[in-house]
Amino acid sequence: MAAFKILPARSAMAALACCVAVLLGLSAVPAHAQGNAGDTVLHIGSKRFTESYILAEVLAQAVAARTGTSPVVRQGLGNTAIVYQALQTGGIDLYPEYEGTIVQEILRSDRPLTLAQMRPELAKLGLGVDIPLGFNDGYALAMRAADADRLGIATLSDLARHPELHLGLSNEFIGRADGWRGLAQRYGYRQAPIGLDHGLAYDALGKGQVDVIDIYTTDAKIKALGLRVLRDDLGYFPRYDAVVLHRLDLPQRHPQAWAAMQALAGSIDENAMITMNARAELDGVPFQTIAQEWLAARQRGEAPPEPGREARGFLAKLFGPDLGRLTAQHLLLVGVAVLVACMIAVPAGILVHARPRLRALALGVAGLLQTIPSLALLAVLISLTGAIGALPALTALMLYALLPIFSNTCAGLGEVSGSMRQAAIALGMTSGQALRLVQFPLARPTIIAGVRTATSIAIGTATIAAFIGAGGYGERIVTGLALNDRALMLAGAAPAAALALVSELLFEALQWRLRRHTRV
Repeated sequence: MAAFKILPARSAMAALACCVAVLLGLSAVPAHAQGNAGDTVLHIGSKRFTESYILAEVLAQAVAARTGTSPVVRQGLGNTAIVYQALQTGGIDLYPEYEGTIVQEILRSDRPLTLAQMRPELAKLGLGVDIPLGFNDGYALAMRAADADRLGIATLSDLARHPELHLGLSNEFIGRADGWRGLAQRYGYRQAPIGLDHGLAYDALGKGQVDVIDIYTTDAKIKALGLRVLRDDLGYFPRYDAVVLHRLDLPQRHPQAWAAMQALAGSIDENAMITMNARAELDGVPFQTIAQEWLAARQRGEAPPEPGREARGFLAKLFGPDLGRLTAQHLLLVGVAVLVACMIAVPAGILVHARPRLRALALGVAGLLQTIPSLALLAVLISLTGAIGALPALTALMLYALLPIFSNTCAGLGEVSGSMRQAAIALGMTSGQALRLVQFPLARPTIIAGVRTATSIAIGTATIAAFIGAGGYGERIVTGLALNDRALMLAGAAPAAALALVSELLFEALQWRLRRHTRV
């Protein structure tokens, strides 16, 4: 029986290093910034909602026009906690933020602060705030106008008299210091809200699944869906003027880029922001295009383009220009994570398969890792590694891949009868030779089945990498969630499903060939 053939250790490590290097490059640099990555390139982040995507692109394109170098834009990094951590650890240099959020969520102040008052407090954290962009995008609650008229609800105080209404609020709003808890206390609400993604909440409200949602006051769908924004009659919500939150040394490290962004101060009013949001959410225009056209119109002294129902079809989104880049990122994320998991789990399985107590402990630890929610694991890994992007994403995928490979290695070796090993030793083999030439080949189909399972899991789970800027098909899914664009979400999910199917076919062909080779 042929021995199980593997690459020499040096070749395997070299291949692994090459994969990691390519992945880091691809995941760190989006399509419009590839070729410019490096220590001197500006890194701009955004949160995971439409307006933040657009503002990040506006800042990036303004810098590119002035400096001739495209910044790296890491879109959709998540809520305030994640994008703020990325800023502190140096994963990004700046991102668009709001004064009220800085005061409440970052500085934890119980009183309003001006920009001048924020700066010395932020400086203690190594951060700075500047460039007020010119508009206020506050939190508010909204409901269908017909229901508001029927129930006589015009203010947030009126809402307190209707505890029967169902509230669907974004998870960030529910957890924020300036969100639901303080609002419920101020107005005496007794409702128990359910958590919804911000982009999906409008759809749920339109279908009557919830009665009230939280909104941003510059959301495009307020007018499109005929919603009533409830007046904050007790003045709970602070102002949320858009600004740039940045690392304190940014103006010195990137003086030209900083000058380009400063020129944007006061240039975006609320109507312009609503119009840009509408072009993204209602027409499906790419964020880069919206930013480019707004900057061009501003330079000409014209109004930005109005929404015109230019929505792209599903096939245009599926076979968009980013398909090749996202496919390469997804393949490398999965390939590197599964390869590293094999390099850990297979030797570990060989070491402990004959030691029941140690095997049970190792399986318990691997099983425990599987129970950790993916986003929670990513948040922990960002904190531990001090980085966003490929490193924490690869680590998470590798940890999830350990259990099926490790358990199948133990199971496969355990299925080899003791008499087979004894016969090999009786023929003059050493214990190591018996393992390599007899036990391991017999266990090989079961081990490969574990790798097959781990690969399928990794292909699906790799979509979460986009939440921390590591790329892959999840970029489309995350953006589709932000826009409530089902076609775009499907354009991200369909290639991932196709990749999983191709993976299954390849593993089936491999196992068929191994069975045929064994019979020969």
